[in-house]
Amino acid sequence: MAVDTQRVEALVRELLIAIGEDPERPGLKRTPQRVAEAYAEFFAGLDQDAGEPLSHPISVSRGPEPETVPSGAVMVRDIAFRSVCEHHLLLFRGVAHIAYLPGEDVVGLGALPKVVDILAARPQVQERLGEQIADTIEHALDARGVLVVLDARHGCVTMRGGRQPDATTVTIAARGELAEPAARAELVALIGGTRS
Repeated sequence: MAVDTQRVEALVRELLIAIGEDPERPGLKRTPQRVAEAYAEFFAGLDQDAGEPLSHPISVSRGPEPETVPSGAVMVRDIAFRSVCEHHLLLFRGVAHIAYLPGEDVVGLGALPKVVDILAARPQVQERLGEQIADTIEHALDARGVLVVLDARHGCVTMRGGRQPDATTVTIAARGELAEPAARAELVALIGGTRS
């Protein structure tokens, strides 16, 4: 289901009135439309299949280059993402680091950021986002292990409440052989200091 931008526009207009503003004021006249367009982008992942970018795997033993069978993990670091916290509808943004231990299949490296983009483009909490990314990769690729580390700054922490502008939140989701901390220690070291 796509975002109903006309309804969002009407609701933003009502919100402006509710906070004591005049939605006809020159600076706010186009705000409902702008917010609706932003929300259509922020929540575009609601009607997308996160597994679709992984739907064209390459067989490592029967593929075009069977001599390049990976013996260890495949890792993509510093995948920038942004999402909207479902608790306050404020943005959070950061980086995702993804590693997986291939089974029979691998995918093009560009597929992993697409999975992140789709799942982040929904009302989210960081903990669930990491788990959903790990589940999607594990199931679509039949991976022997998956590790997802997210490092993000949350608007609800940086702009309200305690107002900690430099605070970041780090979450880890792991599956299969990488579920044990000792098994993923080398990969966590390769990620280096988390940053966003």
